[in-house]
Amino acid sequence: MDTLKPKECYYALLAQKVIENFEKRNIEGFYCKTKEEALKKVLEMIPKDSLVSWGGSLTLQEIGLKAALKNGGYNFIDPAEPQGAIEKEKAARQALSADVFLMSSNSIAVTGELVNMDGIGNRVAALCFGPKTVIIVAGLNKLAPNLDAAILRVKDYAAKMAVLAYKQDFPSYEVLSQAAEGGCSQLVITQKSMFKGRIKVILVGENLGF
Repeated sequence: MDTLKPKECYYALLAQKVIENFEKRNIEGFYCKTKEEALKKVLEMIPKDSLVSWGGSLTLQEIGLKAALKNGGYNFIDPAEPQGAIEKEKAARQALSADVFLMSSNSIAVTGELVNMDGIGNRVAALCFGPKTVIIVAGLNKLAPNLDAAILRVKDYAAKMAVLAYKQDFPSYEVLSQAAEGGCSQLVITQKSMFKGRIKVILVGENLGF
């Protein structure tokens, strides 16, 4: 028996359910089976004359988006690229006025809410207000059955993984937990988009990011 077929069917049905719940919240949803399909979909959604930026995201790097934007002739601002705190802050502020802002989500409830943490807040600020369009790419591993579970995923897992991405030599799990709690200074729940279709979410049938 081909075990991939049931998994593909399950992922497609689950994504369909989430997309239906997104629609009730003025969020536009899409499903791609693979990261290659997701990359193609993202690029189709970005006009070449747009000012494009993004929030730090392992998911977007894993699908190859950064390289595609840099090599594809897009007007792309990468806030992480400038050297020095002043230049980085300047780029982060410019990103808030982008036509298209790209990011992932730390967790997504099957009921349609987006849950995101942030340190200084520039990524969640762009999600809430500023850029004309926000495109989110997230693997189905980011899904949680409800809002409470989505919040728990962010606090108990994603925040710790984000801290470990920058530093691995923690003496204990307790110290890691304290660092994660301190780094998760912003926790934003997006229950609905006030502007229909401004937020677009591409769900991917693969494990991406953390």
